[in-house]
Amino acid sequence: MKIPKFETIALAVDGALGRITLNRPERLNAVGATMMRDLVAAARFFDGLMDVRVVILSGAGRAFCAGADLQDSPMGGASAHSGKSWAERREIGQLGLRMADALEGMRAVTIAQVHGFAVGGGLVLAAVCDLRVAAEDTVFSIPEVELGIPLAWGGIPRLVREIGPALTKELVMTCRRFTPVEAKAAGFLNRVVPPSQVVAEVEALAARLLEMPTVPITITKEHVNSVARAMGAASTSFADGEALMSSAFDPESLEAAEKYMARTVRRKKK
Repeated sequence: MKIPKFETIALAVDGALGRITLNRPERLNAVGATMMRDLVAAARFFDGLMDVRVVILSGAGRAFCAGADLQDSPMGGASAHSGKSWAERREIGQLGLRMADALEGMRAVTIAQVHGFAVGGGLVLAAVCDLRVAAEDTVFSIPEVELGIPLAWGGIPRLVREIGPALTKELVMTCRRFTPVEAKAAGFLNRVVPPSQVVAEVEALAARLLEMPTVPITITKEHVNSVARAMGAASTSFADGEALMSSAFDPESLEAAEKYMARTVRRKKK
């Protein structure tokens, strides 16, 4: 078996256990257009390996994922898309949703191994996994509104599914940071452990899943997901691309993004 090589992620296979590692530590594993396409390809690769039953999604370096890479965004600014057709702009806007859907639709049970930062789109990457384990010093936040854009990649319906409408509205609208303890209390995380134990905890969870018989595990995953879909928790993401791209042309959104970036630069200089 030949494991494909990617520019932004690393894959590994150990018997029935697969691994996807976000591998841009110098950018805190921020997700750009290239990583989106790489993750879609990785999901397809693992779906083709019938012996792989569990896949761990983790991040190299100091963070799980710092969200969308503002320096390698498929959105760009208004000037970057002014000459493109509606169909071209829509396709660009849908890249993140296609990535999230591909990961969530994987046949294997997926475990998010979260540490450091899980910000914006990084939170969505954790949400698409079946199970989530986080280090107790992880920082969670959803800064998209402050950046002048809506939370996309299917993030809203996924958060509503996991933590409910009211808390989703608060966290997305206020952009405030929240802790793993709060995230677990809300039902988003399965386990919160000390940073030194997060890898061992995920490995133990994966090993326990691999001890179980394949058929009922697979059926349980599909059954739970089908119930969630029937409840309408994942049926309203089709317009993500349009919503994202519309903010690229909105003056107030562009001004908010500029202010956010300026604050980020000032914090880095301190």
